[in-house]
Amino acid sequence: MTLPQTPEEIPELFAAAWNARDAAALAALFVEDADFVNVVGLWWHKRADIQRAHAYGLQVIFDQSSLRAGGIKVRLLGKDYAVVHCRWHLTGQRDPVGELLGERTTVMVFVAQQSSSGWQVVTAQNTDVIPGSETLGNRAEGSAALRYQDR
Repeated sequence: MTLPQTPEEIPELFAAAWNARDAAALAALFVEDADFVNVVGLWWHKRADIQRAHAYGLQVIFDQSSLRAGGIKVRLLGKDYAVVHCRWHLTGQRDPVGELLGERTTVMVFVAQQSSSGWQVVTAQNTDVIPGSETLGNRAEGSAALRYQDR
């Protein structure tokens, strides 16, 4: 796989790999010792772990999904590092019994490093957007989205 030549290309190539169900191409965007934190806080510490987790997800949970970028912002940190924010729109996720779920929106942050062959992701974190919510709270009956403005 050819590495992105600009940080702006990272979300485009991530989505293309996702939509092709190609976990190897997705993982190739990351350095060998990269970190990835998913929307529920699972934390993978190496490219191989990132590939393995996405291979499972893309075959079982997201096998009918479509991922598209809704907005990208790049902040260069010198000439060799960048922070890339991307708002994702995901459709076609399935629940454990196979029923299709509604659209999700997330914000993903990539920290990328430039090498002689292109840009690679050093770390990434994906966060679900919960409409109307400002934080989460844990109660005896489970987690709940909360709004501070409801006080």
